[in-house]
Amino acid sequence: MDEKTHGLILRTRPLTETSLIVHWLTPEAGRIATVAKGARRPKSPFRGKLDLFHMADFSFVRSRRSELHLLREVSLRDTHRALREDLHLLRQAAYCALLIEQCTETSTPLPGIFGLMKDLLTFLPSHPAGPLPVLAFEVKLLAETGLQPDPAQSNLSLGARQGLQQLTSADWDLLAKLRLSPNQITELSQFLHGFLHWHLGRLPVGRAAALAQ
Repeated sequence: MDEKTHGLILRTRPLTETSLIVHWLTPEAGRIATVAKGARRPKSPFRGKLDLFHMADFSFVRSRRSELHLLREVSLRDTHRALREDLHLLRQAAYCALLIEQCTETSTPLPGIFGLMKDLLTFLPSHPAGPLPVLAFEVKLLAETGLQPDPAQSNLSLGARQGLQQLTSADWDLLAKLRLSPNQITELSQFLHGFLHWHLGRLPVGRAAALAQ
């Protein structure tokens, strides 16, 4: 029986000469992987619908034998085209997608994390480029997964501790108004690098590029 949901495409990869594996982030079904049979054919009904960070309504048939399900239909909501027009923004979004994959399990409802990624993709192309959105995403993702760092238990300076609290609690509109000094940004970046490495064992590739000014 078909299941219907909506989600963001976190990544795709070829399965065969004609088919794709599509990894989705959804609020109800969590992270799931689907096979889009024939998606690489020129006349496929999936043509133009399955690309990185596309938001879509879709239906799939759940496999009983594996975590790779059959994709049936896709209806686009948003392509986030502006991300593909700026390589730096694309790198930031891609790093955050990899971080989600490393921090979460498959087939577990992730409404908060889905909303967090959705808000990030809206925020990035509409505000000046910089490292703060990525740092805020890291902190907010840690909070969603129950690993929120305690500023009082850190060796951060007073200004950096206050910045960490603001990154955690501020919504994206307030984040655009947040002003941290270059030293505070560096301090927070190094602190979060160590914190993430301690809890995850390793960091996804691309963090340095995502945080570049």
